[in-house]
Amino acid sequence: MTERSPMLPPERTRTLALASAFLRGVAAAGLGLGSLAVLVTAVWISSPYPDSGPGGALRAAAAVWLLAHGAELVRPDTLSGVPAPVGVVPLLLVVGPVWLAHRAARDAAEPEEEGRARPSQAGAFCAVTAGYLLVVAGAAAYARGGSLRVVPDTLAFPVALVVAGAAAAGVWTAAGRPFGPLPSWFPLVLQEAVARTLFRDRAEAACRAAAVGIAVLVGGGALLVSVALGRDATAAQDSFLALSGDWPGRLAVLLLAVSLVPNAALWGAAYGLGPGFALGTGATATPLGLAGTPALPHFPLLAAVPERSPATWLNWAALAVPAVAALAVAWCVVRRAAPAEAPRAQAWAPRETVLVTGLAALGCGAVTALLMAVAGGPLGSGALAAFGPVWWLAGPAALGWTAAIGVPAALLLRLWRLREPGWAWRRDAAVPEAAAGGEKEAIGEKEAAGEKEAARKKKAAGKEAPGEKKPGKKAAEPEPVPEGEDTDDDAGFEPYDFLPTDPWHEKEAREARWASLKRGSGGLMADFPARVPAALRSGETPAKPADTDVDAAPAGEKSADGRGGATP
Repeated sequence: MTERSPMLPPERTRTLALASAFLRGVAAAGLGLGSLAVLVTAVWISSPYPDSGPGGALRAAAAVWLLAHGAELVRPDTLSGVPAPVGVVPLLLVVGPVWLAHRAARDAAEPEEEGRARPSQAGAFCAVTAGYLLVVAGAAAYARGGSLRVVPDTLAFPVALVVAGAAAAGVWTAAGRPFGPLPSWFPLVLQEAVARTLFRDRAEAACRAAAVGIAVLVGGGALLVSVALGRDATAAQDSFLALSGDWPGRLAVLLLAVSLVPNAALWGAAYGLGPGFALGTGATATPLGLAGTPALPHFPLLAAVPERSPATWLNWAALAVPAVAALAVAWCVVRRAAPAEAPRAQAWAPRETVLVTGLAALGCGAVTALLMAVAGGPLGSGALAAFGPVWWLAGPAALGWTAAIGVPAALLLRLWRLREPGWAWRRDAAVPEAAAGGEKEAIGEKEAAGEKEAARKKKAAGKEAPGEKKPGKKAAEPEPVPEGEDTDDDAGFEPYDFLPTDPWHEKEAREARWASLKRGSGGLMADFPARVPAALRSGETPAKPADTDVDAAPAGEKSADGRGGATP
């Protein structure tokens, strides 16, 4: 449905294009809400003891859909009578709505067939965002009377921000993911910096390295959770079976646990970073051990929480996760700083390597803090008011680990990649004479023979036949040769075996140079062809200065190479 544009006339105006983008936003939100509503309704139908009608199930589906956008929910009906907040967002549910909003904006901003108008990038962004948020407002109004109600303040932040960010990413993707130019309202210094290719290359390398570091950090956290669940598999199974006695209920618990797997991975990453995560207002789990009294509800994923006991080497092994992430950042930067098979001059300077690695560490810390902020949240108004990682501790910890290990590792890896086998270092200087001689010997016989033949022909073309006579003129007699001097034609040719064979002295190249000189003289040069005058070719003395061809020489005089005759 998101692939096809709404049915509009073939020749559309800009207004109809904006209307199409608006409908794309509505369709994207409707698809996400409808998919979740079908899943919740199926669970409600299969439940043998539902506590509400179909209206209550649909209202719960609308509330959960808004929770997937970051909205905070409230449970008004509690045993204590105090409304309890629900602020933990299942991150797996976020993927669907964000992808649909991104795709709708991308399709609306992509160029279409010729003759069909399309909205501008700003217009596509605004239209898709407005259509999506219209459905968000309707869902919030519909879920007001259900068992889970939406906090109105969270509809502006972060729900609207999440939708706008996904739509902006879609428009940026449709434009080819350009990096600049910045809008005119940005400072001039930033605009000039982004306009430089060097800045864009370094920024791209830093972003890629930060993404690699975050991926390794989250993957390491997932590995920690898997190992912990494997050690306490019995406790996880007992918790799963105790939550529900029928299969529809167990299916609902399983779906909720699967949707919280990314959250558990981030909790494991926070544990490996050092700050750990909060298990209520009075307990914290870190590699040093479990401090305080945790307030843990019964849930299978919480069986991975470490027990109250002194820290062992297994707890300290979790610190390897951020160390490996820092090494991954360093390796990603060095792959761009010192490419394989590249000369030493093309490698980045140590200062550039440190700067890009530091920027990657900064990006890794910022994104880690953002992810930790959405991975946890309150689950009650009492002991569970704080539940999950503390973002303002996890973010600086990721920055510190990546910078402290990544920067020195990047410098060492740069030196390692710049070396050659045998602990030599890449050189950019000229090749030594011995090596040059070896390269000359490696040239094939066929290529050497071809070059020698071309040089012979060029020399023969510059000679006149000894007995050739000009009409009405006496042929120039050859100069006497001193006794003992070799008169063989091939004698003295060896110094010219490697004469250049470029077309500098050809007729077309000479005429092109002469025409360029005439154009540059502003009409001061005389209008005569760029050739050797006949007087010089026949041995006569010209009446006026002749063509300034450095290759011509009067007959009977020795040329620069010691041979008589004129050179064309």
